[in-house]
Amino acid sequence: MKIETYSSMLENVCKAEERLRNVVVKTPLAANNNLSFIYEAKINFKREDLQQVRSYKIRGAYNKMASISSESLAKGVVCASAGNHAQGVAFACSTMKVKGTIFMPLPTPGQKLEQVKMFGGDYINIVLYGDTFDEAKDAAMRFCSEKNGVFIHPFDDLAIIEGQATVGIEILEQTKEPVDYIFVPIGGGGLAAGICSVFQILSPQTKIIGVEPSAAASMKKAMEKGKPVLLDKISRFVDGAAVQQVGEITFELCKNVLSDIVTVDEGLVCETILSLYNKDAIVVEPAGALSIAALEKYKEEIKGKNVVCIISGSNNDITRMEEIKEKALLHAGLKHYFLVRFPQRPGALKTFVMDVLGPDDDITYFEYTQKNSKEKGIAVVGIALKQNLDFTPLIDKMKKYDFFVNYLNNDPSLMNLLI
Repeated sequence: MKIETYSSMLENVCKAEERLRNVVVKTPLAANNNLSFIYEAKINFKREDLQQVRSYKIRGAYNKMASISSESLAKGVVCASAGNHAQGVAFACSTMKVKGTIFMPLPTPGQKLEQVKMFGGDYINIVLYGDTFDEAKDAAMRFCSEKNGVFIHPFDDLAIIEGQATVGIEILEQTKEPVDYIFVPIGGGGLAAGICSVFQILSPQTKIIGVEPSAAASMKKAMEKGKPVLLDKISRFVDGAAVQQVGEITFELCKNVLSDIVTVDEGLVCETILSLYNKDAIVVEPAGALSIAALEKYKEEIKGKNVVCIISGSNNDITRMEEIKEKALLHAGLKHYFLVRFPQRPGALKTFVMDVLGPDDDITYFEYTQKNSKEKGIAVVGIALKQNLDFTPLIDKMKKYDFFVNYLNNDPSLMNLLI
């Protein structure tokens, strides 16, 4: 897009900031001493997880609805969301006393469903549909057409983007020195497009790094193809950024301004979530951890630089923490699953524990059924290690004592049955 386009957008972003002044929290831009030391840089967190609805999405949702005529709003609004946009719309519906219908994917975490109900109250109705955001969105669009409602798009709408862009205005107001790098999570691209529209004019020297989950990298694919494309398959784990196709508008605003797009594996996202909780007492959802997880890939470039990571949200269901911990251990090489062959005789397990396992190894999963017609039986065994260097010695001893059958971590189908 042309510079003139960004300039005109900036005027609207400033209007959005005024519109949102008494609605959203001006979230802190806080230095993180731990990561600043590790990366030898000044690492700052833009804490959008501290918004009233625990994500930046309230900015775009409210700005869009506030720009719609009262006559149109009276017909009711409709949206589709994996969670955070739904909460923003629900909050706006309750605040503005507008009826809304919110479509959400069936696998949406229970915590997000409850939050949407809490913020929207009697003004909203939730419809669960489809396995992905995109399926829920298609259903919402059909419903909106049938009922003649107003669709509040989660990202591909200029008023939405201009609302999200107020995050960028705040960052530039809050920092005392130029921002060298800003890491922005990308789902559909609304936040990234907003940041691009602001920084392209007010801080063009800043390198904007978009961050996507590696199993749902729709913006990266769009950049490769030169246009938004529908991914055949995505993982829903990083639900706040699990979008099969980025928007037409968001792509146009981002394509010539983003300096790079980094993809992050789910395991590293989980490691980051646990690290933020244990070291900084910050609770984030998977999408909220993306920008911080990407720092490792830029550790050389950001040395001595002023860096901003946008923490996009903290709507994490506590029931997911066991899965998050498991994925983090697997990514770090500290959790391993095997098929193990046990002789069906007394003392076989003792031999495995005493002669095969190291002093710090721990059995965390064990499933075995004795079969009287067999001399040996197969067990599924999960083992946690203190350090990943212990993995090779463990394999060697399992083979030496004829316990080893197969290593399961590299088989996604089997692993899905275990975690």
